Amino acid sequence: EKAGATASLARAVLGLTGESRAPLALSVIGFGVGFPIFCDSGFVVLSGLAVSLAAQSPGRRVWLVVSLATGLYAVHCLVPPHPGITAAAGTLGADIGRTMLLGAVAALPAAAVGYLWAKWLNRRAGIPPVEVLDYQPQQQPERLPSPLLSALPVVGPVALIAIKSLVLLEPAPVASGLLNVVKIAGDPVVALLIGILLCLPLFPKIEKTAVNQLLEAALVKSGGILLITGAGGAFGEVIKALNLGEVFGPAFAASGLGLLIPFALAAVFKTAQGSSTVAVISAASILAPLLPSLGFDAENSRIFALLAMGAGSMAVSHTNDSYFWVVSRFGQLDTNTALRSYSVASALMGLAGLAAVWAMWVWNQF
Repeated sequence: EKAGATASLARAVLGLTGESRAPLALSVIGFGVGFPIFCDSGFVVLSGLAVSLAAQSPGRRVWLVVSLATGLYAVHCLVPPHPGITAAAGTLGADIGRTMLLGAVAALPAAAVGYLWAKWLNRRAGIPPVEVLDYQPQQQPERLPSPLLSALPVVGPVALIAIKSLVLLEPAPVASGLLNVVKIAGDPVVALLIGILLCLPLFPKIEKTAVNQLLEAALVKSGGILLITGAGGAFGEVIKALNLGEVFGPAFAASGLGLLIPFALAAVFKTAQGSSTVAVISAASILAPLLPSLGFDAENSRIFALLAMGAGSMAVSHTNDSYFWVVSRFGQLDTNTALRSYSVASALMGLAGLAAVWAMWVWNQF
C-alpha cells in the first residue's frame, strides 16, 4: 500500500481490460489484492480508483464500488492468512495450506456472484453519487513500482504455503533437504515474513524511520485481532470442557443438515454482531467438539466444515459491520444504497460460498 504496489497492480489490470470492463477489473483486483491485505484496508487503498472511474461514468457507480468491495470480501472470509479463518483452522486442527487452496476455490464463485449482483442492480437503477465531506483520497508515491515486483509480495507467500501443502501430499519423491526447506518456507509465519521482505525493494529509498513507523502501525492494528483470537481460543476451551457434543451431538447427527449447521451458526454470529472474524472463531469454538457427531471428523471434512463457517461469516454485512461503513463512506454511497447493494450482495455471496463448499464436499465423497 505505502510503496504504491497496490496502485501499480490496479493500473496494470485496468490497462489489460480497458475502462469499459472496469467493474470486472476492480473485482479481479480486489480478489488478488485481498489475499495479503484486510478487506477494509484494501478498499480504502483502492477506493480512490473506484471513485475516479465512477466520476467518469456516474451511471456505473454501484457496479464499480460493489465489485471492488465483494472481491475483497470473498477472500477475507474464506482464505488464510486472514485472521478469522486462520484462527478457526487452528481450533479445528485443519491444514492451513489446504484450507487456503480450497478456500480460494470457494471464494471465486462468491466473488463472481457479488459482481453479477452489482451489475444487475446497476442496470436496474443507476444511483447518483453522494458527497462525502471527510473523504481523503489516498496519496500515492510519485513513481510506482513495476507490476511484476508489485505482485511478488502477494503471490510469493501464497505460492510458498500452497507448494508446501502440495508437496506434503506426496513427500516421498522429494529429497530430504529440499523437503525441510519447503516445510520451513511454507510455514505461514515464515511465508508472510518473506512477503514483508519482498515489499522492501518496492520503496525507491528504504529509510529506517519510515520502516519502523510502518511496522509500528501494523502492530497496533494487529493487537485487536490477537486479542480476539486469544479470547476465541479461551472460549473454545470452555466450550470443550462443557461436553456439548454429548448434549447436542445426537440431535445434530439426526438432523441430517450437514454443512448447513456450521454455515447457519456463523451466519447468526455475523448478522448479530458484525465481525466476520468473531463469527467464524465463535462458530469454530462451539462446533469443534461436535464435528464427529456431524460426520466431519476426517481431515478434509474438517476443512469443508471450516469453509462452511467462512461462508456463513459473510452473511449478512450491514450497519453493525465496520466494513459496511468503509464501503459506504469511501465508495460514496448513502446508507440505503449500501444496504440495497452491498448488504444483499454479502448474503448472496454467503450462499454461493456454501454451494461451492457443498459441491467440493460431495466430490470428495467419491
